Amino acid sequence: MYFSGFMSNNIVVAIDGYSSCGKSTLAKALAKKLHFIYVDSGAMYRAVALYFLRNNIDSNNHEQIAEALKDIHLNFHSRDYQTHITLNDEEVSEEIRLMPVSEKVSEVSAIREVRKEMVKQQQRMGYSKNIVMDGRDIGTTVFPAANVKIFMTADPKVRAERRYKEIHDKNPEITLEDIFENIAHRDYQDTTREESPLVRAADAIILDNTNLTPEQQLQFALDKVEPFL
Repeated sequence: MYFSGFMSNNIVVAIDGYSSCGKSTLAKALAKKLHFIYVDSGAMYRAVALYFLRNNIDSNNHEQIAEALKDIHLNFHSRDYQTHITLNDEEVSEEIRLMPVSEKVSEVSAIREVRKEMVKQQQRMGYSKNIVMDGRDIGTTVFPAANVKIFMTADPKVRAERRYKEIHDKNPEITLEDIFENIAHRDYQDTTREESPLVRAADAIILDNTNLTPEQQLQFALDKVEPFL
């Protein structure tokens, strides 16, 4: 059973939404402005996907998955005002953003054992600190009683263009069409998976940032959190 309540005096801001909507950009900026801890749940699933790729873990082999999860240790740390993630003490912040991981992460994220382990780790973080966490099921599964829930969306073409600009320098062979197809595939997997599918929480505030600047998005979020400060 996943944790269904939240008993804490800390403030939790849950930011959910589709891939490449700028959830991490907003969450990082909001956490920095409020002096909260930023937790990138998507990076956690990407790191698990990277481990599975490196070690040829079969996503349908539950015994392999259970053993692998025992050997996966994730940590976040800040450097140069940026949040970085380590996989078993190895810095993997850039590698987890490459296309092989992007193509694998939705599949790995749909595995019940993986989600249960990641949710446990995420909930522990929220017990002791004010946090901003972004992902796919933060407001529905991880922190259903979060103080503020924001659900982000944007036009798929705009999302693909943003993602293309983000990774093209590191992966020049990638095309905009590749990115668009990957986003469409991930949307389908994320919204139709059996385990914690991507859905908007009933009390989440929709933020369509198709035509918004980062500054406008940040102000939108700050206005929603301000009553809880």
